[in-house]
Amino acid sequence: MSIRPVLEQRAATPTMEGAGVHLHRAFGFQDPEELDPFLMMDHFRNNDPAKFSAGFPWHPHRGIETITYVLSGSVEHQDSLGNTGNLGAGDVQWMTAGSGILHQEMPTPDAQGTNHGFQLWANLPRDLKMAAPRYQDVAAKEIPEIQEDDGTRVRVIVGSFWGKSGPVDGIAADPQYLDIFVPAGVKKTFPVDTYRRAFAYVFEGDGAFADASAPSGVLLEKEVAGEEVNIRDMSGDRTLVRFGTGDEVTVQAGEQGVRFLLISGAPIQEPVAWHGPIVMNTREELQQAFAELRNGTFIKPAH
Repeated sequence: MSIRPVLEQRAATPTMEGAGVHLHRAFGFQDPEELDPFLMMDHFRNNDPAKFSAGFPWHPHRGIETITYVLSGSVEHQDSLGNTGNLGAGDVQWMTAGSGILHQEMPTPDAQGTNHGFQLWANLPRDLKMAAPRYQDVAAKEIPEIQEDDGTRVRVIVGSFWGKSGPVDGIAADPQYLDIFVPAGVKKTFPVDTYRRAFAYVFEGDGAFADASAPSGVLLEKEVAGEEVNIRDMSGDRTLVRFGTGDEVTVQAGEQGVRFLLISGAPIQEPVAWHGPIVMNTREELQQAFAELRNGTFIKPAH
């Protein structure tokens, strides 16, 4: 087994999207090869409805898939195919934009005024860019959760892990998407397919991820012994951790435990032409998509 090296740790960037939704961008609109097949991930968490209630009014997508995971509050959605729905706490939605879709997503608060969740964009390969669009909504109760004796919990959103398979399937990027909690003082190792790009996104507590450059786990041993660790070695709230190649990720939870998403997928390795909500392979395809938006032919008839 080989530990994946930590290539980079960086804080998510505050930004606004839609009609003024305040959120943090873990990555996106930078180098599309960095985390291929994933293009972008936004973390929305706010307890002031004035900063999210205007939502994401009608807008287009083409050439991508989106995976939306709600932790608190809800997200109401509606699309040009006539689909409507409401994602509640723990629910997941996968949308294949394919040849083109128009939709809106309107976040609503829970009883405490909070709305919290994530949206991940996955690229589509060239031969599926113009596939028929579709949705899949998955209720929280359908998502398997693994409970370990040491208190570790893993929700399997997409893919297979430790004998459990997530209910969301058919995503072209064939991702593994896990929501993991490791309690305080626990060191845990998670297998990751060697041939996938992988990242973690910490959103509660903090933890230290082992690095291949220190295979003896020096940093982790310091954590266990209670010795001082440079804060730069720790990944805290709203931190993206990019990994290199290898087949396992090891984390030592901090004093409050650590909760993070661990996501991996097979690289597509194709050219990317990207502007806003539309991602194609060439500039000409991108120009065509925006021309179709202007002339009303963006939405294709069902086959």
